[in-house]
Amino acid sequence: MGAVAIADPTNYDARANLMWTATMALNGLVGAANEGGWTVHALEHELSAYYDITHGIGLGILTPRWMDWVLEDKSTVALFARFARNVWALSGDDDAQLARDAVQKTYDWIASLGAEMTLPEVGIKDDTYFEAMAANAVDHGKLIKRGYVPVTPADAQRIYRDSLVAFRGANN
Repeated sequence: MGAVAIADPTNYDARANLMWTATMALNGLVGAANEGGWTVHALEHELSAYYDITHGIGLGILTPRWMDWVLEDKSTVALFARFARNVWALSGDDDAQLARDAVQKTYDWIASLGAEMTLPEVGIKDDTYFEAMAANAVDHGKLIKRGYVPVTPADAQRIYRDSLVAFRGANN
């Protein structure tokens, strides 16, 4: 629906579906009884707290880098392969390749919406606040304990730094 709404901003059904999806995401219903693993949200909350960017744009920039980083932990391969099959309708027997392809498809989809894809594109040219942002994200988001892979402040800084440059593709 995102692509439809961007192509035709007057498409009521596309915009209504986006609003409904956003409402479900923001009210916490989809996360009820689930321990959150999408730790990129805590990383982005710090990004938009320190800089004048929207949460969605920040997520669009950080998510592929976070996914790529999480994928380095081999325990996440099956999870991302399932994501590849169920979200992107990819098929194959090599879970590791499917997982990498899912990360790339996610990046490509976000880029297809016309979103900025690096931090410099939204005016963030250096790592001045990355250390403080990383410490806050890990502390407030409890990223050491929650998520698919524990995130340390050093890990968070790496994800921020990786977002300063063009995405190199999954695990490249």
